[in-house]
Amino acid sequence: MKKNDLSLGLAIIPLIFLVSLLSINVFIYGDNALNGSNQFILLIGGVVAAIIGFYKKIPYKTMITKIAENLQSVTGAILILLFVGALAGSWLISGIIPAMIYFGLKLLHPTIFLPASVIICALISLATGSSWTTSATVGIALVGIGTVLEIPSGMIAGAVISGAYFGDKLSPLSDTTNLAPAMAGGELFKHIRYMTYTTIPSILVTLFVFLILSFTMTTSGNTEINELLLAIEEKFTINMWLFLVPVSVIVLIVKKTPPLVALLIGTLMGALFALLFQSQILLEITGSDVLNGSVAYQGIMNAITVSTEIATSNILLNDLFVSGGMKGMLGTIWLIICAMVFGGIMDAIGALSRISLSLLNWAENTFQLFASTVASCLAVNLTASDQYLSIVIPGKMFKKAFEERKLAPENLSRTMEDSGTVTSVLIPWNTCGAYQSGVLNVGVGEYFIFAIFNWISPFMTLLYAALNIKILKKS
Repeated sequence: MKKNDLSLGLAIIPLIFLVSLLSINVFIYGDNALNGSNQFILLIGGVVAAIIGFYKKIPYKTMITKIAENLQSVTGAILILLFVGALAGSWLISGIIPAMIYFGLKLLHPTIFLPASVIICALISLATGSSWTTSATVGIALVGIGTVLEIPSGMIAGAVISGAYFGDKLSPLSDTTNLAPAMAGGELFKHIRYMTYTTIPSILVTLFVFLILSFTMTTSGNTEINELLLAIEEKFTINMWLFLVPVSVIVLIVKKTPPLVALLIGTLMGALFALLFQSQILLEITGSDVLNGSVAYQGIMNAITVSTEIATSNILLNDLFVSGGMKGMLGTIWLIICAMVFGGIMDAIGALSRISLSLLNWAENTFQLFASTVASCLAVNLTASDQYLSIVIPGKMFKKAFEERKLAPENLSRTMEDSGTVTSVLIPWNTCGAYQSGVLNVGVGEYFIFAIFNWISPFMTLLYAALNIKILKKS
């Protein structure tokens, strides 16, 4: 039976079932929902989709094949997560993360911290082309700095993610920035130039909101900050040499070094710097009196692979100087795997194409075409749980419709970026949402409202379409 024979009513049943159960689950478990119960709900959603598939005579083997393809597509993301966990562990015991927090507390005044975080992350992401790398390096440090300043972690994560995705969208090094024009049939730099019309207003609104938030909230005073600085100095050897490691990682990414290689080099450099500058930390976490080869190896491997806690004289820092290592990323990896199971079955039974086709059929005018594209990208992000598919599937479905209406391909590629790339991080079971919440240790529900750039971008592209602003026609 052809996939198109699936009715829209049947196609959305698994999605309605999934969202309903996840809502109940989050209500009951709160932040602990990501520890396992959400993962099982995703599998149950996959079972519901599979039942519909069996009803429509879709072979079991077809569904398993699609799941395997989906899992293969996130192999790189899973490996990156493991290396990010390793990186965080080695950067903690080497004093790199404490040094970032130390100098950040000295340089970043609380009243400008949030907008400064947006700008810093935007610049790093623009240079590297990776929102993931930005969060795993500078983002972790900014969350730490903001936490000791008593700024809500959701606000900090929202600022980090807003800046990171702004830079990611406009960087020619970004994979999604290259993928969108490729699917729409456009040119890369023309696509980037056309994206600035919606992206720059969105980031300006974001900066304005964070500036207002910064001036209206109360943070720690100078006395508390001095106490924190003293506590860090007592525990770690702080110097500028430590910044050689994160700078090296950023340079490697800019030079188009594969992310896995860059993260591995960053992890190994962190281990080396732990030996050079933080021998007392290695003794403390292993409970030894004399540092030798065995003790050093054990301390470094424990930090990289399992949880590490470093106690200081300040209780705020005690909560901050904790790393789960590679083991700490397993919950996020588990979530991604279960999401790929659900997305694979939805694709196999034809639910994704059915939903996108229904949205396409609804579009009778230019605004409805843009709105259908936005809705399709959001639907794929919700169901397939992958930002790349939220560009690939709508790109395939809507390319011809844009051509028939004499609309330049940049309209489609910009709309897919505004509604597919940036909203993926707002969905807990999407690979991007799972990654960011796992790396920054802040739940999606906490940062959702503060990831202003990410949720305002779809509205901005719809506003331009409704008012017929910068809607490029084919010559």
